[in-house]
Amino acid sequence: MSAVPQLKQVREDRVAQARERFFSRGVLPENDVSPLIVRSWSRCREQGLDPHTNCAVEVAGRGQLEISREQSGKLLHLASGVMEHVFDQIRASGSMVILADLDGMIIHSLGDPTFVDRAQQVALKPGARWDEASLGTNGIGTALLERAPVEVFGSEHYLDRNVFLTCCASPIFDPKGGLAGVLDISGDYRNPQRHTMGLVRLSVQLVEKRLFEHTFARHIVFAFHTRPEYVGSLQEGLVALGPDGAILGANRVAREWLAQHGSSPDSGSFAEPFKLGFGAILDRAQAGSGELVRLGMKDGGEIHVQVRGMRPLALAVGAEADDVRKAVAANEPARARGPGAAERLTLDQLDTGDEKFHRAIERARRVGGKNIPLLIQGESGVGKELFARAFHYSSGRAEGPFVPLNCAAIPEHLIESELFGYVGGAFTGARREGAIGKVQQAHGGTLFLDEIGDMPLSMQTRLLRVLQERSVTPVGGLKPIPVDISLVCATHRVLRDAVANGEFREDLYYRVNGLTVTLPPLRERSDVATLVERLLQAEARESGRTKLSISAEVMRFFECYPWRGNIRQMHSAMRVAVALLDDDEDEIRAIHLPEELFGPESACAQADVAKAGEVPAPASAVEAVEPTAPRSLDELEMDAIAVVMREVKGNVSAAARRLGVSRNTLYRKLGRMS
Repeated sequence: MSAVPQLKQVREDRVAQARERFFSRGVLPENDVSPLIVRSWSRCREQGLDPHTNCAVEVAGRGQLEISREQSGKLLHLASGVMEHVFDQIRASGSMVILADLDGMIIHSLGDPTFVDRAQQVALKPGARWDEASLGTNGIGTALLERAPVEVFGSEHYLDRNVFLTCCASPIFDPKGGLAGVLDISGDYRNPQRHTMGLVRLSVQLVEKRLFEHTFARHIVFAFHTRPEYVGSLQEGLVALGPDGAILGANRVAREWLAQHGSSPDSGSFAEPFKLGFGAILDRAQAGSGELVRLGMKDGGEIHVQVRGMRPLALAVGAEADDVRKAVAANEPARARGPGAAERLTLDQLDTGDEKFHRAIERARRVGGKNIPLLIQGESGVGKELFARAFHYSSGRAEGPFVPLNCAAIPEHLIESELFGYVGGAFTGARREGAIGKVQQAHGGTLFLDEIGDMPLSMQTRLLRVLQERSVTPVGGLKPIPVDISLVCATHRVLRDAVANGEFREDLYYRVNGLTVTLPPLRERSDVATLVERLLQAEARESGRTKLSISAEVMRFFECYPWRGNIRQMHSAMRVAVALLDDDEDEIRAIHLPEELFGPESACAQADVAKAGEVPAPASAVEAVEPTAPRSLDELEMDAIAVVMREVKGNVSAAARRLGVSRNTLYRKLGRMS
């Protein structure tokens, strides 16, 4: 058993003993249970909740669940894509990604089938309310009450029937500082994942950023940070302002900063902490044409500000198609999504030397601008959306909008209105002015339907009609609206098999399958080193570091690792590695890699590569993984430190120099060994 599961089991044993003493004798734990969990246990006991209860959990019916989903429609819409990405990172780990509303009701979930069956036995599924008053200490309910990230591990759960769970949850706040919901990753406590809480925090930051940008798409937005390199990252402060400088909304970073500098994030003016008035601040920011502007503060400090004023999107269904195209194009993100993607990424930029990928690029290039639908196939994570964007910007429609929709990430009840739009009042919760669907937004440009193989059959029928008639009728509308779109679809499924199984319409298959290109999995590509360097440059920009490098041993490891999650998995591993770098470190080495990379899959791959003579004999922590007994990253790191400490006869300064870390870092790691 590796070090991390062993430590987790020790922790679980101690918590179980403390739990027994608390419930049987009322003894408050002192050291083995966190104060947050103790507070939760105490609240549950004061409310008379029986930890041994076997009462069935009340699960809302379909109607009530739909009402709750509509009430949290904006959160559900904006979080669904993030949840899908998170699930891709933890797929096959026996876990679930869960979104709950501010009452603790689960409104959406994605999970491994091996865990979902067991989770449903305790009603960990859509429609169930996991508030603390009903189900005791748990990730969802306790995070909502504490208004803070929470990890509830094994016996820290209040109810006996939930002690097999481990839950990492974080509340989601709206731009006004109020609770919007909670994101949770739950699994079996016996299969702990080292970076789950970090993944939850990062995902919530992204959801909150999307909520902010969606809420204040028509307002003046100031993005700022005390360090200029952090403007544009998830660490930036965001403030939406009225014409007079009054604060209309602020994200968490901005709220904390404003409170520290004497300005109320709910009723103050953004100009209060500064030497200049708001008019002068706005003039200077706008004069910078989107560049960073340095502003001095009354207390002597300074921040770097970028003004972002976005043009409003025309929402009146039935607006002229050209007006819609211009509005969408003006609102398209300046930077294409995807690791290291730049604005207007082209197919030439994606061509990094791999023969199979080059062949796919050349085939796609030949149909660009010829009104032939493109179907992109490949495993999850190979970069299908990035390829679709590059195809769009390499075609004659490059000046038009690129509009993506992930058919697997949007709940079935929302996909119709997302794709086709709706008129005002078309259904409960619909906006008065209606909304334009993705098809109409893509007029004059490209509509990208990702994971089209997961589109519900009922929607396939409507999509086929749109493609045949070249017009779309919004939900609740009567008048068809002409559209001119280029269609690009992608799927990791084999659509021929889906057609044979009755899961995909045969007539739609022939309509979307004009030309098929298959992107090779990362393990079959010959340009891994080039991709690593590009991702590294992107991470350097995102993290605000001026210099990042990767050791030769890690590069060799990356080139021979099988990467079942493809580029998405490699990008995630690099983000974790960069996050684990200390402030004085700029080279990614073995000790910075996520532990899950060092499993049996990695060991076997390295054994095969070494046998083929493609890499030198193992000489580092990365290459020394035993094929039959893979060891954890913590164990490898501790062994390396122990070897160096013996060689330098306990001289910490000399050992720190040999290991390439600061003395403080080494002292901290030595403390973990003791």
